[in-house]
Amino acid sequence: MVLLDSVVEHDASRTVCTTTIGENVLFREPGGLVPAWIGLEYMAQCISAHSGLRARAAGEPPPVGFLIGSRRVEFHCAGFAPGQVLTVTARHVWGETGLGAFACSLHDAATGALMAEGTLNVFVPADLDALTTERVK
Repeated sequence: MVLLDSVVEHDASRTVCTTTIGENVLFREPGGLVPAWIGLEYMAQCISAHSGLRARAAGEPPPVGFLIGSRRVEFHCAGFAPGQVLTVTARHVWGETGLGAFACSLHDAATGALMAEGTLNVFVPADLDALTTERVK
């Protein structure tokens, strides 16, 4: 499932994406809002876009990564309204292959208001085949 619309900025340490909250978007509640906690998935997908673009620049396939946790996540709203456009930013803080961390934020694209922020921890295995081979045994 891809919840982001586009990548609008990218460099070696940071990626900025957008997503539009549509009338028929996934996770929309009966009252119309998409709950703020879905912002964690928007942030995780921005991290994935960042990793994939870095791999492409290096001539490598996109890596498989796993969201393993979050720290100091704060939501500054109850949810996201239909028609709202969000700017999603993921800035690489530390780590390469193995464990890593990204400082992430969600802003309302029209007003610049901070909607959510926090650090997401990820795991990118150096050898995915070795992990799956060990599980099979």
